[in-house]
Amino acid sequence: MKILLTTLNSKYVHSNLALKYLYTVVADEYSDVEVREFTINQEPIYIYTELLDGGYDMICFSCYIWNIEGIKALASDLKKAKPDMKICLGGPAVSHEGLRFAVEHPWADLILCGEGEYSFYRLCQIMMMGEETSGSLKTVPGLIYQVDGNIYANDQMEPMDFNLIPFPYSILNCKADQVVYYESVRGCPFRCTYCLSSIDKTLRPLKLERVKSDLKYFLYKKVMQVKFIDRTFNYDRKRAYEIFRYLMENDNGVTNFHFEICGDLLDRETLELLAQARKGLFQLEIGIQSANPDTLKAIGRNENVYPLLHNVEQLVMAGNIHTHVDLIAGLPYETYELFARSFNKVYALGADTLQLGFLKVLAGTPICDTLQEHGIVYRDKAPYEVICTNYISAEELARLHRIENLLDIYYNRGGFRHTLRTWIPALGKGAFGFFEDFADFYYGAGYQHRNRKKEDQYRILRQFGQTAGLIVEDDVQTMGAQVLHRDLKETFNEEEQKRFYKKGWEVTI
Repeated sequence: MKILLTTLNSKYVHSNLALKYLYTVVADEYSDVEVREFTINQEPIYIYTELLDGGYDMICFSCYIWNIEGIKALASDLKKAKPDMKICLGGPAVSHEGLRFAVEHPWADLILCGEGEYSFYRLCQIMMMGEETSGSLKTVPGLIYQVDGNIYANDQMEPMDFNLIPFPYSILNCKADQVVYYESVRGCPFRCTYCLSSIDKTLRPLKLERVKSDLKYFLYKKVMQVKFIDRTFNYDRKRAYEIFRYLMENDNGVTNFHFEICGDLLDRETLELLAQARKGLFQLEIGIQSANPDTLKAIGRNENVYPLLHNVEQLVMAGNIHTHVDLIAGLPYETYELFARSFNKVYALGADTLQLGFLKVLAGTPICDTLQEHGIVYRDKAPYEVICTNYISAEELARLHRIENLLDIYYNRGGFRHTLRTWIPALGKGAFGFFEDFADFYYGAGYQHRNRKKEDQYRILRQFGQTAGLIVEDDVQTMGAQVLHRDLKETFNEEEQKRFYKKGWEVTI
């Protein structure tokens, strides 16, 4: 029996760690199991043809909110083309309401709920021996399956000791042009109401010796980036400190390590250590989500936001660590005006990246129990994003989407730092007010209707500067224009600058 493990990643540089775990636990026994990854950006007909021509008897899809709609369409078509092919689904997008999914999508023969290593191993045993019966499938923990038109659901097993699960890169190569994902602990000690990690109440770390051994392999291979998918890497300060220290002492000068951390758990000792790291060695992602105390309490984040902001500020001032901070719009008790306050506080930190996200209402998360209380309305299809709440209207959230777009173009992608540092205080409305006015100008002029090259974004920003009175006259020596020209010169080489100025400052809609 030929089995494929596959998924649709959001980008080529991303990879799927779950598939690697599943492959590793069966590869020694079953040579007819393969791993192949695609992306949501590839043509559906290309993926469909590749899978259909592969001669697979069972295809197993790893499902997330960013790919579930594409996988549903793809798997349904494959089942129509080859009715005898088994379709197996797993992952967070199907685990928490698996029975309902099975009822609504009868082409889904098998759904693996929860952690899949042992369950997949047992399922492969059954399939490879040709013993697919109701009785045998009943022995697969967490499996939802259909036999003769009836749907059955098995209980999930207790989580395994994480240390028993093999290192997934022991038999799979790391691609030099892709991010390598790594997990040093499963579970999360925190209970953020919007997060699926709040469901897993266990915390299962790998032994420190195992972690160091795994990381040593990545350092030896000189991979581009290792991204820890631990939900809160520094839940244990001493453990996090020891791993940071190990990576600094064994730095190969090439590999970058990305961590999601809780900002208010950073202590002075860790901050002092991180300040000594090679520039570019670490990236830290810190979910602030809101600066409104009532909102933080409502979503199960009881930390004091001011020590958190102070710690992030210290990281930014050190200047050697790439900092990524998050805000979430559409949370309980946060109005448009209160979100603007949160935005201004977080923007003032000067982090390298400020991600403005939107609440996703995920099945199984505690926030689902409070939808009526907070008037949360969300989209029917993945990623189940918030439409409006009792506190913020659909129109206000749509406006935030416009601000998010310009924040990404002009702040997160870089190239405009001198201009933003000068123009935001000059406009006198704070960072949120600046992007709010800029979004009104940008969308009012119709510039959103086509993809724009970087050089066009300079022209558009200049037009906004003139409209807002930030560029008073067409003179390079005027401060408003001077900083924009400085950014342009730092972004483009001399030949590109000549072509830019030759073309002029007009923008074609």
